[in-house]
Amino acid sequence: MISQTLAQEVSQMEADLCSAFADPTRILILYALDEKPLYVGELVTELNSTQSNVSRHLKVLRDRGLVTTIRQGTNVQYHLVDKRLIQALDILRSLMRDRITYRANLIEKVEA
Repeated sequence: MISQTLAQEVSQMEADLCSAFADPTRILILYALDEKPLYVGELVTELNSTQSNVSRHLKVLRDRGLVTTIRQGTNVQYHLVDKRLIQALDILRSLMRDRITYRANLIEKVEA
């Protein structure tokens, strides 16, 4: 039987972490910040997006504790909090690729 503590931790993780991963723009921001810390303007250029869109997504990531900021004068630089986030995303991408391959193979068998 699943303990109450584990159930609460899973619920919190789902609410905090998984919701942050629910938008492709936020995932791209995390990958960009994995390469190096960036300012909002640099992320706007990197993602070919608008400042308001990038800022909105950064707020979600900051509120979830996935990115942190360092103020440098009037500018704010964003940093990835933990490189393991990228490892987790890479694992999820690998699982998705395997599922796509599996489904493609099933379709080939059905069509053959």
